Amino acid sequence: MSAPATDRPPTIDPVAAQRWATRTRTASPWLHEEVARRMAERLAVIRVPVQRWADWEPVRGGLQGHDQVAAHYPDAECFRVLPHTGIGHEAIKKEAKGWWQRLRRTPARVTDVAQPPPASVQMVWANMLIHQHADPTALMADWHRALAVDGFVMFSALGPDTLKELRPLYAQHGWPPPAQDFTDLHDWGDQLVAAGFSEPVIDMEHITLTFASPARLLQELRELGRNLHPGRFAGLRTPAWRERLDAALDAQLRTGGADAPLALTFEVIYGHAMKAPPRHAVKGETAIALDDLKASLRQRNKNLPSV
Repeated sequence: MSAPATDRPPTIDPVAAQRWATRTRTASPWLHEEVARRMAERLAVIRVPVQRWADWEPVRGGLQGHDQVAAHYPDAECFRVLPHTGIGHEAIKKEAKGWWQRLRRTPARVTDVAQPPPASVQMVWANMLIHQHADPTALMADWHRALAVDGFVMFSALGPDTLKELRPLYAQHGWPPPAQDFTDLHDWGDQLVAAGFSEPVIDMEHITLTFASPARLLQELRELGRNLHPGRFAGLRTPAWRERLDAALDAQLRTGGADAPLALTFEVIYGHAMKAPPRHAVKGETAIALDDLKASLRQRNKNLPSV
């Protein structure tokens, strides 16, 4: 189900976002893998038992990160959620199986799907995905639908300080923005609650990457994503424009002097939230879906003290 246009990010072009989502990939970006590693370390403090989990677009999010989560839940089945049939399969086939799978006689089952069955997983893992999505409300609704009651979502995204060195540089030269605007952590928390999640925990950190040359910096940005801003340049740039960009990057991003590397900031937001049991409004007459009633009864019985 799609959100109304007014609920969508105002600076993401849906057509460009869809084109980038369905692009064939053979590897995962380095920064995404690093963020996945840091987010996977947080699983140690979560006590919810996981029998099934879903990895939303693992090639975009990080195949090594996928392996780390699978190692943390070696007996759990997994749904790999792909944007459409065929996307990511080549990269997944090239990825060597994790050591925990080589040691197991019967590896946990992995299924590629467009959407997991409703209420089928205890965890949704969505690394570095939602900030590239033109309809985050719909994406959160998909997460919520896939989760069982008391399940949880783990996600990460780029925050508004990302590329803060590039934005004034582009504005100074009269160029369109270098990227879409990124959502603040407080807004992500509000959107999670609006989507039906409870107990959202959102925090952030800044990661500074350094590069030896403008060419290496631009290569990294191309691997991370595309400029999805509706007001971006409408066509290809000329070699002369690229020379001006390289010169501007050299002049303004080497903050430690001419021999210093170019530095670029990325704000990374980490989010975690639960799917609470459904609440039913008290009225003179109340209609309750049978599945919701069963979920409430199971939760109530689980919370009763043992005798």
